[in-house]
Amino acid sequence: MNPLGMDPVVLGERLKLARSRSSRTQEVAARELKLARTTLIAIEQGERRLQREELNAMVTLYGTSINELARSSVVRVELMPRFRALSGAPNDAALGAARLLGDLATAECELEQLLNQPLRRNYPAERALFPGDIREQAETASLELRHRLGLGLGPISDIVSLLELEMGVRIFVRPLADSKISGLFAFDETVGACILLNAHHPRERRAMTASHELGHLISARDRPDVLFLDSPAQAREEKFATAFGVAFLMPATTTRSRFAELVREAGRFSPRHLIILAHVNNVSYEAMCRRMEELSLLPEGTWESLKERGFSGSLASEVLGDGGRATEKQIIPPRLWLLASEAHEKGLLTEGQLSELLHVDRVDVRRILDLGTADNDLQPQTSAS
Repeated sequence: MNPLGMDPVVLGERLKLARSRSSRTQEVAARELKLARTTLIAIEQGERRLQREELNAMVTLYGTSINELARSSVVRVELMPRFRALSGAPNDAALGAARLLGDLATAECELEQLLNQPLRRNYPAERALFPGDIREQAETASLELRHRLGLGLGPISDIVSLLELEMGVRIFVRPLADSKISGLFAFDETVGACILLNAHHPRERRAMTASHELGHLISARDRPDVLFLDSPAQAREEKFATAFGVAFLMPATTTRSRFAELVREAGRFSPRHLIILAHVNNVSYEAMCRRMEELSLLPEGTWESLKERGFSGSLASEVLGDGGRATEKQIIPPRLWLLASEAHEKGLLTEGQLSELLHVDRVDVRRILDLGTADNDLQPQTSAS
């Protein structure tokens, strides 16, 4: 019997996992432990009795603990080898994030075992990608999933809760060392789909990343994914995931309808309307603008033009708050802000009148009126209704 009184095969497997997590091969570990490689293999296979001093040396070398090895849970989610197998050789930060995702999934499984409350999966069937327009396939898949979940065509206020509570996806939000990493996705048959989002990124970026990784669950769940900021999609599965993420958060039918309604009411489409649509859909201003470009509602290059003209979402975040949650800087609700801005622009109310009407001081009124005035209008495509 070994020093922990455990089944030697189980302990050997856990020691093997701990060695793998420390990024050591059997040859390297055996040399550092001053053991023959055949001896280490026998220990990991449970065929050779482990001595106390050998166990202590392994615990120290692998960066684990006796308690970790002795835990009663038999669930161990090991994702790093899958990410190492990806083409492009993921960097150390990505592998560290993969290790973190595995640790978090393992911890959640252990809690579920303790409480006897397993996470129930409600995944859609995996779908094959066919020749032809990949964006069209993504649009169809997003609408089918929305229908399956009973979402209709409305905005998704909290995609993290949706994935976790409605679909049984293990999803975590943690700060990652590399700010360029948006998120990771992996599927393990034992524990299911796992997603990790970078807490350093804005809420809107995290929502888009979560939706993108959901696309991988639908189209290529056996292939892990590391999503980097601004990395161009190369593989067909990656292009599908990107298109799916956009379509799932901003359905084409709804986007066209709301765009047409705003143009009909105001006679043109302005940066203010862009801010409102992005706020309603819980996405970034860039994502909303590019979606309208993609749907030919705005001319291609509109977002680049806006940036050159000084458009910034920072002031919008202050005025509208974070996703509808009240903050000290949140002054008025989005619809009221839009109406006040339009009334002032048309000369119907002065700054003083707005200050009195909205019960805010003149400085805040000025900030409200300055928001979204990057050269006033955006020109819709002539084909947009």
